[in-house]
Amino acid sequence: MIGNFFYVVFYQPLFNLLIFLYNNLGDLGLAVIFITLIVKGALYPVSAKATKSQKALKNLQPKVKKLQEEYKEDKEKQAEKVMELYSKEGVSPFSGILPLFIQFPVIIALFQIFRRGLGAGELVHLYNFIHKPEVVEYLSLGILDLSEPNIILAVLAGLGQFIQVRITMPSSSEEEKKKGGIGEIMKGQMKFVLPIFTVFILSSLPSAVGVYWIITIIFSLVQHKLIKTEEENLKEKAV
Repeated sequence: MIGNFFYVVFYQPLFNLLIFLYNNLGDLGLAVIFITLIVKGALYPVSAKATKSQKALKNLQPKVKKLQEEYKEDKEKQAEKVMELYSKEGVSPFSGILPLFIQFPVIIALFQIFRRGLGAGELVHLYNFIHKPEVVEYLSLGILDLSEPNIILAVLAGLGQFIQVRITMPSSSEEEKKKGGIGEIMKGQMKFVLPIFTVFILSSLPSAVGVYWIITIIFSLVQHKLIKTEEENLKEKAV
């Protein structure tokens, strides 16, 4: 049973967009790719801002540690001072959460769409202005059944996740590497845990979700490159 809010805000719009793109592109796989690009493109300003904010938070860590040491006997005052610092510098420790909050419902909606199917019984979810196709072909490019799991696609997504983590994860300073600690241990584990988790999850989900996942990773890597280039250009202008 799909909740009414989830149905109206995520499931039905995504379902209609999928069928609209399928009607115009003639291939369900291409429709999923275009949906991914549309969603990621719409979220680009938010994601870019979140990425920059996360980098700013890393740069503020020395000041945060200083405040934590200064107010270590008063945790309430410590939290207040840290939040004041974030406010003064114009960054938010929660900025990276919003894109994830939007991404997960989209993935769940896509999973629900392919789990329930795209047969005549499900086409009742179409808006009046969306043309109802006689039949929806699940086979994309003649080789990939988007309604079934695909281990090759899952492994490719896991490999892409590994590359993304290595490229986008902030690098540690030599001092941080020497100190080690829980943060450094978690960083090391993330490089392998996330890709393995990705393969495990996608190996049991419809291939459509895997296609969405892979295109999302590619888009994120391009976004990371664009933001990095922009920052380098700003540094050059400031010199």
